[in-house]
Amino acid sequence: MLAKNKNTTFFNATVIVAALGYFVDIYDLLLFGIIRIPSLRDLGLTANQITTDGESVLSFQMFGLMVGGILWGILGDKKGRLSVLFGSILLYSIANIANGFVQNVEQYKWIRLVAGIGLAGELGAGITLVAEVVSKEKRGLATSFVAGFGILGAVVAFFIKEEFHWRTCYFIGGGLGILLLILRISVSESGIYNKLKEKTQVQRGNVWMFFSDKKRWVKYIKCILIGLPTWLVVGIMVSFSSEFAKHFGIQEPVDPGKAIMYAYIGLSVGDILIGFISQWLKSRLKALYIFYGLTILMLILFFTILWNSSAFAMYAVCAGLGFASGYWAIFVTIGAEHFGTNLRATAATTIPNFVRGLLAVFIIPVFQFFRNFDSIGYVYGAVITSIIVLGITFYAAITLDETFHIDMDYQEE
Repeated sequence: MLAKNKNTTFFNATVIVAALGYFVDIYDLLLFGIIRIPSLRDLGLTANQITTDGESVLSFQMFGLMVGGILWGILGDKKGRLSVLFGSILLYSIANIANGFVQNVEQYKWIRLVAGIGLAGELGAGITLVAEVVSKEKRGLATSFVAGFGILGAVVAFFIKEEFHWRTCYFIGGGLGILLLILRISVSESGIYNKLKEKTQVQRGNVWMFFSDKKRWVKYIKCILIGLPTWLVVGIMVSFSSEFAKHFGIQEPVDPGKAIMYAYIGLSVGDILIGFISQWLKSRLKALYIFYGLTILMLILFFTILWNSSAFAMYAVCAGLGFASGYWAIFVTIGAEHFGTNLRATAATTIPNFVRGLLAVFIIPVFQFFRNFDSIGYVYGAVITSIIVLGITFYAAITLDETFHIDMDYQEE
């Protein structure tokens, strides 16, 4: 069994197992975006339906992530981080196997909803556990490794898609999840959480505590909003890169699965690099600002240099967008560091999943609203959406507190 005390190195068995868990999570999370076109075409949809119904299936999955974020977050604080790691992976593994049997879009939507609920628990519980077992001096590096390695699951998903039928891709994802359960047996609960369980008077996983204190509620909302640009980029520009290519006048076919692969290679590099930058600057927020600046730069390139260009240019810009958005690990770590042990799993699990869910309930609807104006159109609708999202994100970031040096052993009252 693994040691329960703080570890002085960021590379230990808990970190490795958490990274492998996030790897499988990302494989399954991004798989629909990678096989969206072949799977929906195989179900008999037209080109227009592949776009509109594809957005609908993705929205169902993202809504499931919001529901699951609440469910697994509360469970992680009430029953422990490990209960989430076991339960969530079992649910999404079964759901992904079921996805291999869908016969129509309605079945696709509802099973992706269930898969989303399962997928919601992996990252938050893993980051919470890693943050609590690694020393504060090294936890930024540890969480960055978890995210950086885990994100490569999207790259593997693309190569699996190139070799196998889309239904088989889902079966493989479910099988990987089942295998991961065996590895999880060797992982122990964090010492900080075990110590908290002995304090019977402390409320654990009480979601209403986020609402009962105005300062805590505002902090929670800001922790969500600082993550919006990642899913703006992945959920709109990269996932629907084939549609953007047509509007940009790119004559070659663009494979959104390949665009996702290149974007996630960039994300992996960015997520690992930002951990070292944060360590060097002794600041989470300063590292975040650097990557926000890179995101703006890459979005400007996306909307300016791709007109009448090539598929290669689209893939290159998607890789750059991925790298610039590679702050997911630091973003989730900031969320975990802002809340005490009795609410930490709830915060760290719900925060990233609300960001993912906001793709469905905020980012995509705003994009659809503006693109439907004839005077704006598809591309400039995305430009306006990007400006709105980035404006909200910057306001949230500049008003948050720095958490680099914070001690994780404290409780919310």
